[in-house]
Amino acid sequence: MSTGPHRWGLSLRQAALTVGFAYLLDPVAYAEFRIYPKLVIHGNAEQTVANITAHHGQFLALFFIFFINFALDIVIAWGLYVLLAPVNRALALLASIFQWVYAAICFVGLFNLLPAYRMLTAPEYLADFGRGPLHAQANLLIHTFRYDYSMALVLFGIHLVLVGYLIFRSSYLPRWLGIVLVVDGAGWIINQLQPYLYPGVDVGFLFITFFGEIIFMLWLLIMGWRIKEPLIVAT
Repeated sequence: MSTGPHRWGLSLRQAALTVGFAYLLDPVAYAEFRIYPKLVIHGNAEQTVANITAHHGQFLALFFIFFINFALDIVIAWGLYVLLAPVNRALALLASIFQWVYAAICFVGLFNLLPAYRMLTAPEYLADFGRGPLHAQANLLIHTFRYDYSMALVLFGIHLVLVGYLIFRSSYLPRWLGIVLVVDGAGWIINQLQPYLYPGVDVGFLFITFFGEIIFMLWLLIMGWRIKEPLIVAT
């Protein structure tokens, strides 16, 4: 069966470039390394509230950046399904489902930030709750998003392992790229489970594995247009 654009809506080259540009346009690194550490101080609810109150515009920007990030994750899952379905359609779908569930959990957690924003910027909530309970409630909502996001990244890691395996098994993508993504995915899984399963173990060195997605993005953007269409679609 042909795998041309008429079959999936995208050719494999178009799917590869779609995924590459979705990675490239994702602004989450700015939120993670610039905005979030500036606003949210772990273990210090009062300072966190003071930071958000003084920079509530940045807090809103944080919300919308994460919103864009999770929306792009859905696009990436779709593009990767088209790209990898010729290898094994069922496994490619499973990999996409893990990414979609990850994004869904993150979206649910993300919307905890909006009531936190309203509580800290609308004066009536201070009168209703009182200073201490208000700050504690807002801090809980903010960290609830973080906890949901953190655990959802385990699903994201599983997604990457499956994608890496499919790339390794493909005939039109380099095997070494599949190995890079399997290592990347395993790094996410191990890192996110650390606080719950082995809190005394330092896994900070695994940060280096996360560069696998950057390598993947660069390969897709530079080499994706050269992918050749396989003749047979896997079932």
